[in-house]
This record gives sequence, C-alpha cells and structure tokens, in this order.
Amino acid sequence: MATTDSISIRPFADSDASAVREVAQRDSSVVPAGMLLVADVGGRVRAALSLDTGEVVADPFAPSAELVDLLRARARQLNGRVVPRRRHGVLARRPTPACEPVHPPAVI
Repeated sequence: MATTDSISIRPFADSDASAVREVAQRDSSVVPAGMLLVADVGGRVRAALSLDTGEVVADPFAPSAELVDLLRARARQLNGRVVPRRRHGVLARRPTPACEPVHPPAVI
C-alpha cells in the first residue's frame, strides 16, 4: 500500500460482489454472511467484514491488518457494540473470565 493510496471504509455495494469473492478465495475462505463493510484501497477491495457475525476476509498478499482494524472500528461505530473477533468461521480464543457458577432456580 503506497502512502498516496486512499483508503475507504464503506458499506458493500453490488458492484463489490466479484471483488469480495476474489478476496475470499485468496484468503482460502468464503464471503462472510450478512451485511458487509469493505476496505477499499486505491479503488481495490482488500478486506471485508460482516456486521452480523464479525467474520473477516482479507487479501493475504497485501498489507491488511490495519485495514481489518479500521473495519472493526467502523463496525463498532455503526453497531454501538464490540464486533466479535472472528476469522474463517472460528471465534478467536480469549481467556474465559472466572465467574460464579449459575444454578438453575429451585423447583417447588
């Protein structure tokens, strides 16, 4: 990515369909389900994120980590919540917080 390339984080448009499919193929994945945001660099789609699932596809042959961060930040603005970290259909592992066990209510 050249320093003069413009970056656009925007909603998926019908004209993006083939580009997102190509990115997903290069990423050995499938197009994420649901409403998508795309990261466009210099007129080329480099990554896409599902607003519904948080799943991401990104071009593995181009710098994309920062683009995914921008997609997640925009998704948080739109959703008003944290977007799950999901890649290739698998949720990223996070430590499970310690908590009290939940007991079902007693039946009388």
